[in-house]
Amino acid sequence: MTLRVALLLLFVSLSAGCVLSGDFNPMKTSKGRDEAREAYVQLGLGYLQQGMTERAKVPLKKALELDESDADANAALALVFQAEMEPDLADQHYRKALAARPSDARILNNYGSFLFEEKRYKDAYQRFEQAAADTLYPERSRVFENLGMTAVMLGDRDLARQHLEKALRLNRQQPRALLEMAELSFEDRHYVPARDYYDRFSLLSEQNARSLLLGVRLATVFEDRDKAASYGLQLKRLYPGSPEYQQYLSEQ
Repeated sequence: MTLRVALLLLFVSLSAGCVLSGDFNPMKTSKGRDEAREAYVQLGLGYLQQGMTERAKVPLKKALELDESDADANAALALVFQAEMEPDLADQHYRKALAARPSDARILNNYGSFLFEEKRYKDAYQRFEQAAADTLYPERSRVFENLGMTAVMLGDRDLARQHLEKALRLNRQQPRALLEMAELSFEDRHYVPARDYYDRFSLLSEQNARSLLLGVRLATVFEDRDKAASYGLQLKRLYPGSPEYQQYLSEQ
């Protein structure tokens, strides 16, 4: 099971500045420096969104030259190094970002996702817990989803279920949480709720190897041979080299 890093970024448009005459230099004022730093960060995030990580570093470096402790610039650079698979550098910049803004739920959630990716599950869980404490964070449902996925990896199924149920109460349309709840319910032999979660997942998301294998298993339980065969064929066609397909073959 993998957890794709969710890059919870809010991109804002860079508006054109006013045309000024004379020798006015916005960099001489604190407001001008703040606006320049923010613009550099947004430019860097724009490059990152396009997958241009090397170009993203240029404006982010300029932002840090204006304020080396800036939380947004360090958090953005952490995402850049995370994308470039430089975990030590990513960790360093996440820590710098949190040193400047320790209660920022967005940074905490991104850092938790990075730690999960690094299989540092206890550390990830701690960061997600801190992010969840912000009751006004607009992506709080995803934080609880992340808490649930991390609890699964820590072997605490009951806690995982609690977090995933909370995530779905906050936002019913979360495919990852629905699939995980379907899987947990199936493993507990609660087949009817497992099917309900699975059907809701199927309405919101494309199938993947894991979901197709679960679909086969659920269809088999409910003696729907046509559906089981259909899911099996999709698994063979789309994911022939996956562990899920090998598991499917072993169960036939």
